[in-house]
Amino acid sequence: MKKAFVFPGQGAQYPGMGKDLYDFSEQARDLFHKADEILGFPITDIMFNGTEEDLRQTKVTQPAIFLHSVILAKVLGDQFNPDMVAGHSLGEFSALTAAGALSFEDGLRLVSKRAMAMQKACEKEPSTMAAILGVENEVVEKVCAEIAEVVVPANYNTTGQIVISGSHEGIDKAIARLTELGAKRAMKLQVGGAFHSPLMEPARAELAKAIEEAPIIAPVCPVYQNVNALPVTDPAVIRTNLVSQLTSPVRWTQTAQNMIADGATRFIEVGPGTVLQGLIKKVDRSVETESAKIQ
Repeated sequence: MKKAFVFPGQGAQYPGMGKDLYDFSEQARDLFHKADEILGFPITDIMFNGTEEDLRQTKVTQPAIFLHSVILAKVLGDQFNPDMVAGHSLGEFSALTAAGALSFEDGLRLVSKRAMAMQKACEKEPSTMAAILGVENEVVEKVCAEIAEVVVPANYNTTGQIVISGSHEGIDKAIARLTELGAKRAMKLQVGGAFHSPLMEPARAELAKAIEEAPIIAPVCPVYQNVNALPVTDPAVIRTNLVSQLTSPVRWTQTAQNMIADGATRFIEVGPGTVLQGLIKKVDRSVETESAKIQ
């Protein structure tokens, strides 16, 4: 029986997140204060006391989820004993930091740069994403490929659920076509832009330099990365995959399938929310899923 620790991405934030960790542990308090210094603004105050709207600011959302996940993993101490880890989109940075491939400081700086670079790319070219339910992956891929405008599969979230990403026109055309082809749901998401699509190229180029310069070492266990859903421990490969991540799809369904094939029977979600547990259960009902809890 192998344990997989998984880390959520953007959208899992909520007001008050992390306050229980801050109150529980001196180590957590130290890390939260260090985060305020590194970022140059009181993110802890926004996490603990801000509104949902405050937490939706791009410069806040990604670091907030990263901090909640990574500090929780550290506070777990010996209970954080993964055979393998993975993270969804932003969560990959949390997974790499929790597994020791990145330091807390370097991980947080990269996540902050990632958020800012993505915000800039979104402002440069208005774009969006849409959730498609109840259509085979191959059908979604074919429809996207046949549309002249930018539209690509962005998140393979679970069986029968894909998020597509692209220009407003490309997304509208794909929604219309996939609805004709019998999609149970095809709806635009409330997001700032076309994440994990070619429209994130300016952000990828900006973040690439920071990733190239960040010290990355071998993690304590294999990290299943988004771009290929495969286990990696080689720092050079981790770096290459991280650079590609912003413009490549998140292969979460394939990641869950590969972790299960490699012996994972228990999945522990580290961070805010329970989204990943639901996605993994849809891939395979037989596995155990739970949220990491401090005791």
